[in-house]
Amino acid sequence: MIFKNFLNIKNNKVIKKDFLNLLKHQPQVFETLKTTYKYSYSKKAISKYKKFSNIRVIGMGGSILGTEAIYDFLKKKIKKKITFVNNLNSNADYFQDKNINLNLIISKSGNTLETIANVNTLIKSKESNIVITEKKDSYLTNLASKLKAEIFEHKNYVGGRYSVLSEVGMLPAELMNLNESKFKQFNILIKNKAFVNNLVNNVAATLNLIKNGKYTSIILNYDEQSENLFKWYQQLIAESLGKKSKGILPIVSSMPKDNHSLMQLYLDGPKKSFYTFFNVLDNKEIKINDSNILSSHRYLRNQSIEKIKQSQMLATEKVFKSEKIPFRSFRVLKRDEQSLGELFCFFILETILLGRALNVNPFDQPSVELIKKETKKILT
Repeated sequence: MIFKNFLNIKNNKVIKKDFLNLLKHQPQVFETLKTTYKYSYSKKAISKYKKFSNIRVIGMGGSILGTEAIYDFLKKKIKKKITFVNNLNSNADYFQDKNINLNLIISKSGNTLETIANVNTLIKSKESNIVITEKKDSYLTNLASKLKAEIFEHKNYVGGRYSVLSEVGMLPAELMNLNESKFKQFNILIKNKAFVNNLVNNVAATLNLIKNGKYTSIILNYDEQSENLFKWYQQLIAESLGKKSKGILPIVSSMPKDNHSLMQLYLDGPKKSFYTFFNVLDNKEIKINDSNILSSHRYLRNQSIEKIKQSQMLATEKVFKSEKIPFRSFRVLKRDEQSLGELFCFFILETILLGRALNVNPFDQPSVELIKKETKKILT
């Protein structure tokens, strides 16, 4: 991964000290980032489920976003059909799918309203079922017993948005025949000087931007297969930091498509945002048909779709730099489990360090509970 940081990075000694302190007194959730993490399932226990080729994953928020990110980012390596049920949508095509072999149902609490509604609408008696939930009495544990479903524990110290490298993301990754151990890059990365420096400098720069009134983080995503990665990132940042009238608003922008809709605002609108350029270089080369190129556009001859996209990204970075618009840039060199694991690790560490610096608890989400309580009142 090639990384460019924000411009004018200064005063990162405090963040570096806090990072070292974080490594010394690691939160328990860090165990999920390591190859030594003990899953609540065994390889033997899930081996019988690897034969299924048409799998439906049912969950909400952090219970499903990480798995969606993995599936889309690595789709070319996956030979199975995975259907994601991640909202309440009466018009969704998945209500017509009669060929599901296996349901994977995920909810930390076991009482997530949307997940319960979807489960009781979708699953059929002929299908096999796996439930990942906390080891306690809940709707899903009781339903799993009724369905004779396999139950694996969702560790209570692993919050949903930090769960992608726990059984929540790695069990489905194994069902996709991916190598779960390659996602676990934590022990390697914290010894990598370049990675640590980029992480620390990035956090210091972000805090400086927030101090100067820039609260909107816009991701300029040049890789369509990473859309769900940044939906995962969106939840991670918004839910972890949005407290005490503080936080960052993450917005995902699809590039280069948004050059023709939002870029005018980004360049010449209110200067209240900072930006992340993101692209993956390991993509298929589709060449332009030279025989149809007119002489006025001869510079497109021998070019590929990817080369044009890369050129647009470089051009946009150049303009942002000349306009002194703050940005950072990620270029992923290879689309595999290892590079995705690095990204997961970077963003998780970034979020926790930002939370500590902003003096907010990055692991809770107290305000969301208010809506859950009000919804239950209305339904009863």
